[in-house]
Amino acid sequence: MTASAVQYGQTRQQAGAASGYLTPPKVIVDMLDAAPTPSVIVSPDHHAIALLSRRSMPTIADLAEPIHRIAGTRINPKTNGRQQRGGTVTGITLKSIADGSEIKVTVPPNANLGDVSFSPNGKHLSFTNTKENGIELWVADTATGRSRLVTGSDRLNSTSGDASDWLKDGASLICQLVPAGRGPAPADPAVPSGPNIQENRGKAAPVATYEDLIKTNHDEDLFDYYFTSQLAVIDSATGRKTIVGKPAILENISASPDGEYILVSRIKRPFSRLVPMNGFPREVEIWNRRGEVVKKIADLPSSEGIPINGVQAGPRAYRWRPDQPATITWVEALDEGNPRNKVPFHDRVVALTAPFTGAPVEVTKTEWRFGGISYTEKGIALLSESDRATRRTRTWILEAGAEPRKLWDRRQQDSYGNPGTPVVKRDNGGRGFGGGRGGGFGGGAIIQNGDSIYLSGLGASAEGDRPFLDRLDLKTLKTERLFHCGEKAYESVVAPLDDQVKTLLTEYETSNDPPNFYVRDLASGSKRAITQFKDPAPQLAGVTKEFVTYQRKDGVKLSGTLYLPPGYKKGERLPMLMWAYPREFTDSDTAGQISGSPYRFTRVSGISHLFLLTQGYAIFDNPTMPIIGPGETANDNYVEQLVASAEAAVNKVVEMGVVDRNRIGIGGHSYGAFMTANLLAHSDLFRAGIARSGAYNRTLTPFGFQSERRTFWEAPDIYAKMSPFWYANKIREPILLIHGEADDNSGTFPIQSERFYAALKGHGATVRYVTLPYEAHGYTGRESVFHTLAEMINWMDKYVKNAGPRSSEAAAK
Repeated sequence: MTASAVQYGQTRQQAGAASGYLTPPKVIVDMLDAAPTPSVIVSPDHHAIALLSRRSMPTIADLAEPIHRIAGTRINPKTNGRQQRGGTVTGITLKSIADGSEIKVTVPPNANLGDVSFSPNGKHLSFTNTKENGIELWVADTATGRSRLVTGSDRLNSTSGDASDWLKDGASLICQLVPAGRGPAPADPAVPSGPNIQENRGKAAPVATYEDLIKTNHDEDLFDYYFTSQLAVIDSATGRKTIVGKPAILENISASPDGEYILVSRIKRPFSRLVPMNGFPREVEIWNRRGEVVKKIADLPSSEGIPINGVQAGPRAYRWRPDQPATITWVEALDEGNPRNKVPFHDRVVALTAPFTGAPVEVTKTEWRFGGISYTEKGIALLSESDRATRRTRTWILEAGAEPRKLWDRRQQDSYGNPGTPVVKRDNGGRGFGGGRGGGFGGGAIIQNGDSIYLSGLGASAEGDRPFLDRLDLKTLKTERLFHCGEKAYESVVAPLDDQVKTLLTEYETSNDPPNFYVRDLASGSKRAITQFKDPAPQLAGVTKEFVTYQRKDGVKLSGTLYLPPGYKKGERLPMLMWAYPREFTDSDTAGQISGSPYRFTRVSGISHLFLLTQGYAIFDNPTMPIIGPGETANDNYVEQLVASAEAAVNKVVEMGVVDRNRIGIGGHSYGAFMTANLLAHSDLFRAGIARSGAYNRTLTPFGFQSERRTFWEAPDIYAKMSPFWYANKIREPILLIHGEADDNSGTFPIQSERFYAALKGHGATVRYVTLPYEAHGYTGRESVFHTLAEMINWMDKYVKNAGPRSSEAAAK
């Protein structure tokens, strides 16, 4: 046993003697326990912002609260809501945009707040409070900060997501409640009544791999019990409750802009055991305020059987037009939902207006697959469509009585050519709630002044991102740049603060200054700060970073951000951790485009690899690892391209004189973990690897993964070559595997790491396998975060920073 191995064991025993969890160095503990910077939401009347104070992390005890894992969700049976995995809101402060004055919102004791939302007129603020036995709804007066409980003894039912939404009148909310008089939950049978059986009779039903599915009849009963809600409208001033309709499993609810009708997506049996609840059979209906069905839009079957890359054959993407009192639009496939069917048009968009007694009116047909439709305040539509085969997207202008006009036609992955996103008016208070397959309210109308709308974008360029705001004339299609981020900073548009878009709320930061919110006057170019957030992690004040560009040996342009730790001395060669995530592209031009900005402030939280900067490591963050090929062929040469990109990255940082070639580690999370294992299997570029929550055997995701849409049976050699599990006997460098025991991500079931560890151990590899109780795909519990970072530091210290000379064989390679 080596001395470093003995030291590792002692560190683990001393640090984890009481609980078994390791603790990272104090500097990291202090950074993680510091109060997070408040998050911000903007009032629709643009008079104030709400600052939401949060706790940094839940504890492992919080995550260990009993839950039910059913229908692709995780719910807390005591609260009848979703499991809470993040830092919850503990306080709310209203800050005037005009003068910076502040009002503290009165919150209940031991506040555990969520779903904070302004009313459409900005006069009220709603929020939930989760108690041990249920979820309450509170409403505050934004003028005084005083709040009151409006649900009384009723409890919200948040199992399907957000359970309340403002109506446009700004005085009432539509809510999902736990049905009154509901009895006890179905008891888990002590003795099974029989086997659990699934059967298929000749129908092809290719599906992705999902966690937390319904598996038994008892699961079905639990789903029915916990997800059944009573819809009600609650007066925010008096708390008066008006029942709407009968209890049902309400997956997606949204009120019409005039508040007279409700679009309802209602789940029904039989519940699927192959897909989550957003793929269950459902009926889509329009109700009036009394809960009476005035129009049935669709009766949709389970999503089982939808072709790969296909869509629901029936109505989908149903939503209210935000510019009309009560007009609904939806999309219908003209190719039976199968993109392989050769048809002149793949989709059609239809509309139906209150009182919904007539036949739907066709708005347009699309040659490619429908992408989305948005309406301006004056009723002009922008419709997008996309073609997967060519990876192109087109946007059309639709006006009543006129032929469609093409606005944009571009490559989907062309960041440099992205014209931006239309700016919408968030004055309706409607976020939509529920997880909705193909549904949703769709947000507000696009702001239109005269013939012009406004476009906000990242402004990707060869110099990095420089956010912008443009004015687009819908008649001439000419644009005028109203705002462009400066060259030595990063300033993004949050929202316009007036109807004429003359002043903006922006978020401004530099590499040295933390993000803060400003009011920017477009005419004068001046800006005024309205927040003064401090650096939450001053321990990283001495960190330097550099945006680096270089080329792969086949000429593909690559880039990444190199971070150097505080106190770095020029000429010193450091140990380094490279942290990356591969992405697929159809051509080298878009693959080589720069993303991100060198002028953004360095923020760290959770299990970020950037914490290793406090331990003297250089970090090469997000060195691009493009996998390039036309159509569906990118992965045909996945391994070769991956190794070539990694080799170019290593050569670049070594040539810069800041990194020791013999002390470089590689790491990644999810698909980045998959990348890490492949690089250790197919190259000798790295001394060790860290792979978190990865998938290593692609035969366990046989109907596709990431952007790969060929099935295992169509491309078995590709699946095999890309799977590091098949090359476990080739991995000689030490690898640390970490996985959440309750991983909820499609494709990264914990068995992936479990079997990969067994394969590596069976071939004598140096491997450590850590599983984190109660953690999902990302790790949030305080103890789990501490432990993960301690494991990463220990592994890098032992096998990279303090690594001995390479073997002669590895050095030769």
